[in-house]
Amino acid sequence: MIKVYQIYLIKSFWKILLSVFLIFFSLIIILNIFEEVSFFKDIEINPFYPFFLTILTTPSIVYETFPFIFFISTQFLFIKLIDKEELDIFKKISLSNRKLILILSISSFIISILLITLFYNLSSNLKFIYLEMKNKYSGDNKYLAIVTENGLWIKDEIGENINIINASQIDGNFLNDVTINQFSKDFNISSNIVANKVNIQNKKWIIIEGSFAKENQGMREIKNYEFESNFDAKKINNLFSDLSSLNILELNKLKRDYNSLGYSVTNIDIHMQKLISYPIYLTIMTVFASIVMLNVKRNKSKIFHIVLGTLFSVLVYYINYFSSLLGQNERLPEILSIWLPLIIISLICSFGLVRINEK
Repeated sequence: MIKVYQIYLIKSFWKILLSVFLIFFSLIIILNIFEEVSFFKDIEINPFYPFFLTILTTPSIVYETFPFIFFISTQFLFIKLIDKEELDIFKKISLSNRKLILILSISSFIISILLITLFYNLSSNLKFIYLEMKNKYSGDNKYLAIVTENGLWIKDEIGENINIINASQIDGNFLNDVTINQFSKDFNISSNIVANKVNIQNKKWIIIEGSFAKENQGMREIKNYEFESNFDAKKINNLFSDLSSLNILELNKLKRDYNSLGYSVTNIDIHMQKLISYPIYLTIMTVFASIVMLNVKRNKSKIFHIVLGTLFSVLVYYINYFSSLLGQNERLPEILSIWLPLIIISLICSFGLVRINEK
């Protein structure tokens, strides 16, 4: 049975966590609204449209800041317990520091599971809607690239022509088994190109060997034929880099499609590992913050606590970020790039817990 003091600790932690979350949410809205207003400054739209887009994208940004939110919330909880001398009261009823941290870490883990299953899926769906709506006003709206079970599909407008391109496989800077159908603005077909291999390293594609037909004329063989496009290998890679707009089911489907296309799934695997490890990550941040607060002298100011906590949070964030980059560049195995920083921080926390009851 959960004891009264445990209920008190959990409620206090949840209330502070919610308050810090709302503060971060509000700050991100304020900062992001300026970016959206700047984007639409030369476009005639409803004045509330930038604000609506900001609301759509804010949850996905807040999701990335949860490690900071959990760390700072834990700090504020300990500041409250210290100010009211409740830590001393807990010790008198035989609640050790280690048990206190255990209660907070279990609470953090449960909240983290809810964030992954509910908040992340909601934020990714809202981010997808945001990208769809904003893309209507972007200069890239006439360009489109998607991956399906039938390979890579690209819609590309060049001058008065609309190119519909399909490739069965991506191999580095090359597309394999490529079909290019070129249409006029009123969608009358003007030419067809079929090629086994196309070099897309630059925006001037090189069709190494293939067949070309213009209007209803017969096919003729072509070699090293130059084809102008708005896409190159780098741009195609960047188009598929924003995985935060996909929920867990969509990520799994995209991975299957990438595998069928021969496209690298490293970024998807790393993103999935981040989602799997996220509850542990947030729990570790709670434990880490607890250890820091219990080891700082109580006569230090609240500003000192917050600044110290922010520095530690930023340090942990960048350790995770750089390790993830090493994984994306395949300098580290995908799983290791996500879990190694968490293992290191966990070991640091383990050392910190050895004499925590003496604090």
